[in-house]
This record gives sequence, structure tokens and C-alpha cells, in this order.
Amino acid sequence: MPGGELDVKTLEGWLWEAACKIRGPIDAPKYKDYILPLVFLKRLSDVFDDEINRLSQKYCSREIVEQLLAQDHNLVRFYLPEKTRWEEIAKQTTNVGEYLTDAVRTIARENDKLQGVIDAVDFNATAAGQRIISDDRLKELIDVLGRYRLGLSDVDADILGRAYEYLLRKFAEGSGQSAGEFYTPGEVAILMSYILNPEPGDEIYDPCCGSGGLLIKSHLRFKEKYGADSSLEPLKFYGQEILHSTFAIAKMNTFIHDMEAHIALGDTMTRPAFLTPEGSLRKFDLVTANPMWNQNFPPSTYENDPYNRFIFGYPPSSSADWGWIQHMFASLNEKGKMAVVIDTGAVSRGSGNEGRNRERDIRKEFVEGDFVEAVLLLPENLFYNTTAPGVIIAINKSKPAERKGQILLINASKLFKKGRPKNYLPDESIKQISDIYLQWREEEGISKAITREEAARNDYNLSPSRYVAQNGEDDTLPLEDAVVQLKEAEEERRKADAQLKQVLRELGVEI
Repeated sequence: MPGGELDVKTLEGWLWEAACKIRGPIDAPKYKDYILPLVFLKRLSDVFDDEINRLSQKYCSREIVEQLLAQDHNLVRFYLPEKTRWEEIAKQTTNVGEYLTDAVRTIARENDKLQGVIDAVDFNATAAGQRIISDDRLKELIDVLGRYRLGLSDVDADILGRAYEYLLRKFAEGSGQSAGEFYTPGEVAILMSYILNPEPGDEIYDPCCGSGGLLIKSHLRFKEKYGADSSLEPLKFYGQEILHSTFAIAKMNTFIHDMEAHIALGDTMTRPAFLTPEGSLRKFDLVTANPMWNQNFPPSTYENDPYNRFIFGYPPSSSADWGWIQHMFASLNEKGKMAVVIDTGAVSRGSGNEGRNRERDIRKEFVEGDFVEAVLLLPENLFYNTTAPGVIIAINKSKPAERKGQILLINASKLFKKGRPKNYLPDESIKQISDIYLQWREEEGISKAITREEAARNDYNLSPSRYVAQNGEDDTLPLEDAVVQLKEAEEERRKADAQLKQVLRELGVEI
């Protein structure tokens, strides 16, 4: 084994080689459910071994340390009984799946923080009467993962975290449509962290955190700005995720990055996890999210909301985009700022229509309240579950004086490089875009600051391509946006029909 800390490239190649050991027996979206807990277990085991060695120097005997640990688990970060440690797991040649499953369940019983996290998968599971992953495949995977140590002196937490994120990206590349459930492209997450620009002591919240990438990129941005200055008040992170398997990955991911993170399991829209003792929504300094675009929620979600979140209006049941945005807005403190990546239609649907339109009317409230700080149009084909471009909306409850009454629109649709299987934002584009936002700069063909009055004249259409034209752009309404508008029109028609029938019944008219 090479000496010194492992570098990220070595880690990435090694972990992907391990992942390839189970390619074939299971579908690509399931790779992560098996290998990520094992990488996490390897890290836990090696760190635990390091801590035993440190304590052995203090107490002069490993045997004494083992006795002390059996009585007081708080002497270490996580306590691993002997049979759950990697060296014991690596010895197994038969009933490997059963042994692994028993090991992770034992660890979860001994460590409350890991319950529902490390034990989320059954390595001995079967489908149609056959093992999903055979003992032979598991043994191969364990042998590859045993090649390097992942202890405190072997690999920096952020380096291991980057390799973990690399695995998530590789899994997403093979997952097609399902990838959107857990993964935001790294460069989009980095860009959002620059927009949020966290400061010491900030509390950061993601209401649909997936695998935790947006929170982690904010953590890394903070470290990039301030280094390892221990005198600064640390960031605190909060996230909620509806899918149990993805929740488990988010917990592992934040543990591996050595972050102070509180990740909750559940449906944020119907049962938000972070509340005050009085039962109202907890408020945060920064909020970041990539919710599922154009989700369908029944009208009762908004009409019966006990948290007073939807004060600017109820979005159509065909698209929850402005429902999510209002939840995030309601979760900000009086000086808070948020960045959300959402479908492009969220900033333009309904503008120019005759009469009432719910999404346009909600946008109007945000614009007239002077809360919208910037809208950033992304390139197409960045995301793993859609080829649509998406927009980042920055909303600020306390805009700097020089930005009041203005909205900065950034058209970054051409600032990408072709990649396989997806396009990506190169580092220079991330810097260019973030500098334009942070410096509040107009740049020909890329950005323009408009007034609230100009937004009103355009019926609250906030699409950057409307104000910052680029050659060859097509302003045709995308099919998915047309479908959302059609569904909204049908919903309004049904309501009008029901109201008309009620009036006629009251008048005694037969229908």
C-alpha cells in the first residue's frame, strides 16, 4: 500500500473498481445501495482502529482499552464490536451476505446515530428465490475495498467525501431517470454554494436533500473561504429526505465529510421535520434545494397547510414548483437567503395569458415584495433525469441596498462544455457566473439587471433569455410547460363548472 494520504484520483479509481465487482447482478440504480454502506463501514472500522491505537498509547494496553470501550462507548466516535470490524469481515468465505447483514445491524444497535443508516440494506436479500448478490461477488467486493486503509491518517475526510461524491455521480450516470431522486450535478451544486456564500455560524437547510450534495458543497465552499480556522463558529446543516435509501446515503455522506448535520426522514411538504417548540417552522439563515420539478400535489396540501407557508397563493396541482419555493421562503429567517434549482417554466409560465394564472400571480407577489434577487438560466442536458436546462432562483429577504428594486438575470445557457453522457459547467464558467452574481455585474450577452417595473411590463416573466438574447435561441414554449399550463387550465375549468352547477342548483335549475 502506498504511504501517506491517498489522493482523490487513486480513491476514485479504486472505489469504482470495487463498484464494478457487482455490475451485472443488479441494476445500476441499486449499485449505490450496496457499495456505499460498505465504503462507509470500511471508514468506520479504520477510524475506530485508529482511535483504539490512540487510546492504547494513553492506557498502555490495547486489552485495557477494549475493556474500557465495552463499558463506555462514548470514548470513541462510533463503537464497533469485534465481529463487526473489517479484519473480521474480510476473513469470511462462506455466508458472507448473512455475516455482513448481521454486522451492520449490530453496529446500528450499538450506535443510535447509525440506526436506519448503515443497516438500510440486506446483503443477504433474495429476489425470485435467488440471491441478489452472491457471496462470491460480495467477497470480491470486500477484497477490493480492503486494499487501502481509510483511517484518519490515511485519507482526509474531504478527499474521501469527494470520492464518495464521485461514486454517486457514476451511479447517476447509469441510473437514467431515477438519478434525479438523489443527485444534483456537482458543478450546479458548487455554483449554488457560491451564490449562498455561507458565513461563520450560518444554519443551512435543504428540504429535499437527496444524497446531501447541496449541503456538502456549501460545507466545502465555507472551508475554501476560511480554511481550518477553528476559532470561527462552524456551520450547521439540516436536511430532510423522503426516500429511506437516499436518506441513509445522505447521512453516510455527511458523516464521511465530518459535518455537523441533522438529516430527517419524511415528506417535507406534508410533514416538515424541523419545527420550533411551538410547532411553527424553524427558520434558517440559508436554504438550498433541488426539488423534483413539476410535482403533482393535491390542492388539500396547500389549502389545509397548518404552517402558513403558502401566503402568496396556491400553485396548480400540476406543478408544485412555487409550492416548494414558498416552503423554502417560509423557512428563512428575516435576513435569510435561498437558492433553488427548478424547471425553467417556473419563471415564465402564465405570463402573457389573459386573466388569472396561479404561477404568474405568485411570481408577481415575490417580485413586488422585492424578494427575487437573481434568476440564472443553466445550459441544457446537465441533469441526469432530464435534458431540460433548469434555472437557479436566488431569493433574498434582506437585499443589499444597491440591489433593492432590481433583479439580475443571467443567461448561462451557452457556458458549458460537451461531456458524456451529460454536458457540464467547467470551472471557468462557474467562476464567471458566480463573479457576475456576487459583483452584481452586467455583461453583454450574459447578464442584465432589470427593475421591478420592467418585470411588471413583461407580466412577471423572469426568463433570462427574454432579456438577454443569444444567437439561435428558441423562445418556443417547451412541451412540458405547455402540458403544465393545459393541466392548470383544465383544473380551473373543472372548478368553474362545479361553481356554476352549485349556483344553478341553488336557483332550482335542473342540470
